[in-house]
Amino acid sequence: MLIKDLQAIDVHAHFGVCRRGRTKLLDELASGDAETLLSRARQAGTYLTIASPIEALMPRFKADPVTSNEKAANIIARTEGLLQWVVVDPLKPKTYEQADEMLALPKCVGIKVHPEEHGYAITKQGTAIFEFAARHRTTILTHSGEKNSMPEDFVKFANEFPEVRVIVAHLGLGWDNDLTHQVRAIQNSKHNNVFVDTSSALNITPGLIEWAVKEIGAELILYGTDSLLYFAPMQRARIDCANISDQEKKLILCYNAKKLFGLS
Repeated sequence: MLIKDLQAIDVHAHFGVCRRGRTKLLDELASGDAETLLSRARQAGTYLTIASPIEALMPRFKADPVTSNEKAANIIARTEGLLQWVVVDPLKPKTYEQADEMLALPKCVGIKVHPEEHGYAITKQGTAIFEFAARHRTTILTHSGEKNSMPEDFVKFANEFPEVRVIVAHLGLGWDNDLTHQVRAIQNSKHNNVFVDTSSALNITPGLIEWAVKEIGAELILYGTDSLLYFAPMQRARIDCANISDQEKKLILCYNAKKLFGLS
């Protein structure tokens, strides 16, 4: 099988109405329903996408994560090719209560947190988030690379809670223009329970994917697109064309996610 024909698993995507407030056009272009997300996934050779509702991540625009999670769960339940991250905002206790229930659903695979958009530092809320995840023995997907969500700040909690898997998203993203934060965090973790995904636009930087594979191995890198915010076929092409082995590409595109989430 050619790599371009391998059906991928995208661990980091969104659907819904984007309200980042930069410009009206940018918000319109980054918005879309579940069918739009799946159409882009098909273009990118992706058969399974794990998504969260983008509206749940926009509190500056009066987002209601509880309502957004519920709407997303109803859509995902009846849509083939989608699994769900339930969004948890530790400043809104109802999201913990909701996640308690949703993590029992067959298509909910873990929790999504976003310290930057939700306005807290992971150093302050990490214990509560990881204790909750540990009770459910689940996976956390987190935005990473900015001041409230530095990858290295997650390592302390990942080391204290080895039963929790955490994906520090956006390989190469750093508010200080340091491309290495996610990789260095993984190198400082003790239990092989910290992963990174490829969902940053910085992954088009020549050699970054290849450097990460050399530093930490392909086994800890997951394919993510941040679709609909980015164009998924572009993100797929970056892995397909990377200067790494076909086996390493297979791990990143599909096999690592199958193992992490226990998918057949």
